[in-house]
Amino acid sequence: MDTLAKLRAGQLAGHKRLDLSCGLTEFPTEIFQLADSLEILNLSGNALSSLPDDLHRLTHLRILFCSDNRFTELPECLGQCTQLSMIGFKANRIASVPGTSLPPQLRWLILTDNGIEHMPEELGQRPLLQKLMLAGNRLQQLPASLANCERLELIRLSANHLHEVPDWLLTLPGLSWLAYAGNPLREDASAHLSADNTPDIDWSQLELEQKLGEGASGIISRAQWSAPGQASRSVAVKLYKGSITSDGSPLNEMNACIAAGQHPNLIKVLGRVTGHPDNTAGLVMELIDPSFSNLAALPSFDTCSRDVYAATTRFSADSALRIARGVASAAGHLHAQGICHGDLYAHNILFNAQGDCLLGDFGAACFHAIDDSPHTRALQRIEVRAFGILLGELLERIDSGLSDQQRDRLQDLQQRCIQPDVLARPAFVDITRALG
Repeated sequence: MDTLAKLRAGQLAGHKRLDLSCGLTEFPTEIFQLADSLEILNLSGNALSSLPDDLHRLTHLRILFCSDNRFTELPECLGQCTQLSMIGFKANRIASVPGTSLPPQLRWLILTDNGIEHMPEELGQRPLLQKLMLAGNRLQQLPASLANCERLELIRLSANHLHEVPDWLLTLPGLSWLAYAGNPLREDASAHLSADNTPDIDWSQLELEQKLGEGASGIISRAQWSAPGQASRSVAVKLYKGSITSDGSPLNEMNACIAAGQHPNLIKVLGRVTGHPDNTAGLVMELIDPSFSNLAALPSFDTCSRDVYAATTRFSADSALRIARGVASAAGHLHAQGICHGDLYAHNILFNAQGDCLLGDFGAACFHAIDDSPHTRALQRIEVRAFGILLGELLERIDSGLSDQQRDRLQDLQQRCIQPDVLARPAFVDITRALG
C-alpha cells in the first residue's frame, strides 16, 4: 500500500498504480501529479464521499476502485474520463447512478452492496460492457436498453428486489455467467429444499485444524469429525460469512450446495453445522485429496471475463476430455435438480493429472423451474456457453493424443455451445453424449 507521505514527497512520480487507504475524507490533489502515468487508482477503505469534477485530468486512468467509502451517488465526473473502463464502488451508500456518470469505454462495473433502486437507460449505450456486478441492491427492474449490450458476458443480480428475470436478458448472445438468487422470483430455493435429508452435525463433534482457504463467502478449514460411536475422520468445514458478496448471499450458496445432491464430479456434502457458538452457518464436506489443484486462476483486469492459465499448462487429450466430460456431467446433473451453477469457470474446477475433476464454488448458483419451457431452456443454455468457453480453453492446451478428425469434431461442438442463438445451443445431455 502506497503512503500519502510518499505521494506528497514526490516519491511516486511515474507510477502507473496508486493504492491509498488511510482514512481519507477528501481526494488528495497531489494525485494529479501522476496524470502522465497513472492507470490504476485504488482509494478503497477510506471515508470519501466525492471526487473532484476535473478527475478527467488523469488522462490515462483505466481502473478506479472506491469500495468501502461513503459515496451516496456514483460521481458524474467519471463520465468524463475517456479511458476509464473498470469502476468499483462496492459497499458504499449509493442510491443514485446518473447516466452521465458512465464513461464511454465502460467494460466492467461493480456496484455490489449499495442501495440502488434504479439503473439508467444510458447503461445500454455502453457497447463495450462485459461484466456488470449489481448484487445486494434494491433493483426492481433492469433498464431495457441492456438488451443492446451484445458483449455482456457476466451479470450479478442476486439479493435485489427483482420479480422476474426478463426474457430479453436471456437472449443476449454473449451472456455466459448469470446470478439472480435472493430475489422474490418464482424460482425459490425453499421449494427445492423441502425434501432435504442433509444430516445435522453438532459443532461439538468438530475440531478445526489448519485453514485451507478463504473466499468472499466463507472460510474453509481442515477438521476432525468425531461422530458418536464412529472413528474420527478428516473433513473440510466451510463456515459462511453473513455479508453480501459480489455473487450474492452466502446462505443461498449453502442452500444450493445442499440441494445439488451427490455426483462424482461435485464435492460431497456430509452435513450441516449446527450449534455453532456464534450461530454461524456452515457445511461439513469431504476432504479433497491434495493432488487436486485449481484448473486456472481468476480473470485479471486485462482479461476481464476470461480465466488466466499458467503459461506451462498443457493437457493430454485423455486428461482434457475427462475434465470436459466430468464438468458437463456435473452441470447436467445440476440442471436436472433445477440449479444453474452460475459461475462455471476453470478457476472453480479442481483437477488432478489424470483428469479427475470437481466443480466447486456455488456462490452464484440459482434455482429455476424444472420444466421444458423456453425460459428454463434459455437459463440452462446460458451455462452451456460458459462450458463452451471452457472447452475451447482445454482444446487450446492439448499437446498430444488428438487426431485431426477428433479435433474438428470437438471444435464443432465447442462452436455450437457458444453460438449466439441461445436456444439453438445443445443441452448438457447432448454435450455429454458428444464427448463420448
